Amino acid sequence: MDETQQYIVIHYGEVSIKGKNRPAFLRRLAANIQRALGDLGESSIAMLSGRFLVGLPKDIPWPCLEARLRSVFGLVNFSPCASAPHNLDAIKQTVSEVLRDRGFPSFRITARRAFKELPFRSMSLQAALGEHVLATHPTRVDLDHPALTVHVEIVTRRALIYTDKIAGAGGLPSGISGLVLGLLSGGIDSPVAAYRMMKRGCRVDFVHFHSYPFLDRSSQQKALQLAQQLTQHQYDARLFVVPFGEVQQRIVSAVPAAYRVVLYRRYMLRIATALAQRTGAEALVTGESLGQVASQTLQNMSVIAEASSLPLLRPLIGMDKVEIIHEATRMGTFAVSIQPDQDCCTLFVPRHPATRTRLEDILAAEQALDTPALVEMALDGVQTVALHFPSVQASAEPALGSESAPGCGQPLEA
Repeated sequence: MDETQQYIVIHYGEVSIKGKNRPAFLRRLAANIQRALGDLGESSIAMLSGRFLVGLPKDIPWPCLEARLRSVFGLVNFSPCASAPHNLDAIKQTVSEVLRDRGFPSFRITARRAFKELPFRSMSLQAALGEHVLATHPTRVDLDHPALTVHVEIVTRRALIYTDKIAGAGGLPSGISGLVLGLLSGGIDSPVAAYRMMKRGCRVDFVHFHSYPFLDRSSQQKALQLAQQLTQHQYDARLFVVPFGEVQQRIVSAVPAAYRVVLYRRYMLRIATALAQRTGAEALVTGESLGQVASQTLQNMSVIAEASSLPLLRPLIGMDKVEIIHEATRMGTFAVSIQPDQDCCTLFVPRHPATRTRLEDILAAEQALDTPALVEMALDGVQTVALHFPSVQASAEPALGSESAPGCGQPLEA
């Protein structure tokens, strides 16, 4: 192995049980690993039996590598490692190098052989290395609760030696399950919903509805910041920023106050569905949790979902607010989500929204609205922000639905 390089052994989990589709999952996972590390220096990645071996320049700080790899979905764990040839004395010497200057009151050796064409078995290798460590360190063997575990993995052409397993994000490689469109409000729930779909292998594009100029731009800036954070898990995304205030104003002027919230949600789904159809997304994702607010009763969710022809995925449906907050905190989005903003959901909200609407009543109320015209009006004002990671940066593309609509396609401030 190149002495100018540092090496990381990476283990994956669920990917390994994908049968005939496993090569596609592994290719995607390898590509995601390389993308996550791509701006740090020239890297190599080798597929070994049940694991990857990644090589990078030694001058890259380990905390930076650890942070990048923690964000890659599909990894169960990873570790900095050393390598030795298939020779017992060389393996002993490398174990000594790995343990140099380390004190540990107890230890165990765990050996695994993915490559079995060697004159020693796992148990005999563990015994020989255990005797070597006892002879060179003031410590004792503890097979049940060791202070330190030395892992030795025999793979083709080499033995990998490491001590610290760092937990990965788990799940499936982002992008392997297809493209979905996530409704991103800027609150606590919707980023968690998007994260969960990424963890199941989806690539998520985002759509954010705002009410500027009726309200300020704070919700747009929050949505952009949240989308940037989430893009670290999938490397590319689009954020569609949709003006919704005029649609809300039309709804307010034409329908009973109690129905406004349900109609807002139905028109959001119609607009999101049109965007998904134009961009190839196969489903919509929301941060709804059953019973959390007036629009999230079973009756209202059923009426709202009827407005879309696409599958509507609700990964948080059975979670309570405490659970969602805990996950948002762990993800790192909670601090952004709780920043004050003027969200479109706060505009023209009735004092007593209906919690048990009937579809026939809502359809009757919508007869007073020109639905196709409202959807096209919103689409004509869409701003598209392209996001990339590493080196996340926002760039604007022409607005969807219109190449000449006034005010379209203006970049958001990153």
